[in-house]
Amino acid sequence: MQISQFIVGVCLLVLAGHSQAAVSDAYSKEVKSCLQNGWKHLSVKVAGLERAVLWKRPRSKWKQGAIVVLHGGGGSHHQFCTGGSRLEAQIDFVEEAVEEGFAVFLLDSTKDSVTDEKGQRCGKRFDFTVLDRPNLDLPFIGKMIKRVIPQLRPGRSAKKIFITGFSSGGYMAIRAATYFNKNITAFAPVAAGDPYGTRTRCDVSLSKNRVAKGILIDIETNKVITEKNACQSASFVNENPWPAVRGNEAPMFKHFHHKGDAIIDYSCMKKSQKLLRQHGYLDDGTYLIDSSKRRVVNHLWQDDYNDEMIDFFKSQ
Repeated sequence: MQISQFIVGVCLLVLAGHSQAAVSDAYSKEVKSCLQNGWKHLSVKVAGLERAVLWKRPRSKWKQGAIVVLHGGGGSHHQFCTGGSRLEAQIDFVEEAVEEGFAVFLLDSTKDSVTDEKGQRCGKRFDFTVLDRPNLDLPFIGKMIKRVIPQLRPGRSAKKIFITGFSSGGYMAIRAATYFNKNITAFAPVAAGDPYGTRTRCDVSLSKNRVAKGILIDIETNKVITEKNACQSASFVNENPWPAVRGNEAPMFKHFHHKGDAIIDYSCMKKSQKLLRQHGYLDDGTYLIDSSKRRVVNHLWQDDYNDEMIDFFKSQ
């Protein structure tokens, strides 16, 4: 599979190839569409950056708690509340979650603030890799779950906080849930792998895409994660250190993946699952769509995930 196909699949971005002005205008229209559909906008300042959030609450108290949602690489938070047919399944998920009594918070990534280990700018993506510099998104997510969400929560609401993310947002969801393991009730990565064992290379020569730049590489095999069995390894000696966990502080997790995902190989999800178990996280079992045919479209958020994920969060 070509690198350009990989980026197109991960980005899910209808705006690719447009001018910067066109992207800005379209983004404003998308956010406005979300606001017209009952979503509210928040601007949260963290580490000198203004971070954007869209959120929606149930009609009464939050009887099921709150869900933090992280979009995929090259995407934006508004793709969970407005967009075309390719986004319909993930939009249906958040609307169903609100109907079931969850407040939902859609967090937006930065643009060209995240850098790789060589200092190359990575475009529009969450900062999930482990590098020798301050992380840009952990303080943002931490402020959301420790301050912003509690301040917005109505009285007599459930205090549970869940996190999910799609694609590179799923990598970030795992990074955040393991970093804030005392504060997260449960987490559900979608089409994602191991953030502690993945390297980002944001060299623009590796892809024609200029929105989410570069590729993701498994640290053990040195293979691009689109390759078949890319993350399959007998050992994980190069894995970056994980945060410490004390027994009852390890939240439960459930992976959601399509076995025919040609963007993030099934082996990368299996690696993540194995390492989460080894570090004491409780596995509720993967929700796997089984298919031997590898296709880019299998990477997308699937309709079949929605009820299963909501039931998983409600069961906690």
